[in-house]
Amino acid sequence: MKKLVVAVLFVSSMMTAQDIDVVKGNFDFLKDQKEINVEFDYSKMTLMKEKKTEAQYIEDRTKELNEKTKGVGNIWMKKWNASKELIWSPKFLELMNVVFVKDKKETSFQEGLIAAKYTLIVETVWIYPGWDAMVMKQPAKVSTLLKFVETNDKSNVLLEISSQEAPGDQYGSNFSNESRIGEGFAKTAKSLAKMVLKKAYK
Repeated sequence: MKKLVVAVLFVSSMMTAQDIDVVKGNFDFLKDQKEINVEFDYSKMTLMKEKKTEAQYIEDRTKELNEKTKGVGNIWMKKWNASKELIWSPKFLELMNVVFVKDKKETSFQEGLIAAKYTLIVETVWIYPGWDAMVMKQPAKVSTLLKFVETNDKSNVLLEISSQEAPGDQYGSNFSNESRIGEGFAKTAKSLAKMVLKKAYK
């Protein structure tokens, strides 16, 4: 009975739902595009249930870890600051393109495609890093605004999609907050790609 209770708690800790909805616009302009420029905007994101600024979260987390083991917080801060370029953005781009390739579509989503007619701005709104205690775990959650704009006039938003609480986790144990968050970006990309394929290529 005890094992059953533990199993139920483990499964329930992993259950979370992502809401992805169109805020405005339509998908018509995407159908014939071969390249979409992608930009990532982390400047306005908040973290945790308290919706801390990133600066406050880094300060609090660094202090917490340093108090447990001297120097560990400083090491974590370096990993956190690198995670956007090394984990989060690459995970998003990887899954976005994988879904399109599997559907045999030639559209490529990449950073730095300044000649592309349209740009996807991935604006991170909120992040919950989750936790992993081996027997029980809580997935990360990533909320974003996904804006398709004209590359030469980014004030012109052709399509805006809200993605709320995309879950981030992996099979087995995953003790890295940054890695779990990366999986949240991967889930966001996968859901967005499937939505674009369904709506733009109908």
